[in-house]
Amino acid sequence: MKTVADVMTPAPIVVEVPGSRNDAINTMVRNNLTGLPVVRSSDGKLMGIVSRRDIFRKLDEDQLSLIMKKDCITIGPDATLAEAARILSDKRIHRLPVIEGGRLVGIVTPTDILREVRNMKTDMKAEDVIRTTCVTAYEGDPLTYIVSAMRISDVAAVPVLDANGDLTGILTDRDLFSDQISDAEAAKKLGVEDPKLIGLRNVMPLFYTATEKYLANDKTVKDYMVPKPATVFRKTSLSEVARIMIVNDFGQVPVHGTKDELVGMIYDVDVLRAIIGAVE
Repeated sequence: MKTVADVMTPAPIVVEVPGSRNDAINTMVRNNLTGLPVVRSSDGKLMGIVSRRDIFRKLDEDQLSLIMKKDCITIGPDATLAEAARILSDKRIHRLPVIEGGRLVGIVTPTDILREVRNMKTDMKAEDVIRTTCVTAYEGDPLTYIVSAMRISDVAAVPVLDANGDLTGILTDRDLFSDQISDAEAAKKLGVEDPKLIGLRNVMPLFYTATEKYLANDKTVKDYMVPKPATVFRKTSLSEVARIMIVNDFGQVPVHGTKDELVGMIYDVDVLRAIIGAVE
């Protein structure tokens, strides 16, 4: 089996402490990242991990050292993919720093391992690995409500149902940003200092506007959801689920049953169970 060194991203982009929330946001924006390692400026030692969600959870905090996750789990480059997959899946994390000789040499993410799942033969199906309660939204829900609901539930995506309970769309933290922040002054308050980045989709989730300062009260879930989302059948193999996630850059996909009823959501970290099962 391949090792972590075979799939990791070497010399990952980092942000330094001491530093600010805006330092992290701008680094993520410029490099199209949702999170990154935090190192000490004096010697490059790994100090933690910071993600968009971490910033959202502590929106009023400016110091990066108080926002980041400290004592993060790490792995060595010689560890097997199964070891990395188990950590990412069990802990439901999306960034696993790779340490060698006390130095940060790389980072491994679920996407890195999904490529291996895509190419393997497995009997495991989507329904075998669904492990979280599915939080749904109604397409007529006010956007202000569902943003709060997603924050409280700590989910990055929700399937959207119509009045008949049928799946009609999906809303993710990507879709929430969209064109909400359209002027330079508003964006600057959120840490986006480069005017060229304003208005780009998937720059940051609207979660950063948790104060609802920039969130229009008349918008509904239907205004921002992705209609007719890609789905997988409950019996779809995990290798196929991995392929769909990679091709579409999805971190999650709704799962439906034989009558097109919504069964739940499958996440990238769930699909990694195929790697774990292959060695058990």
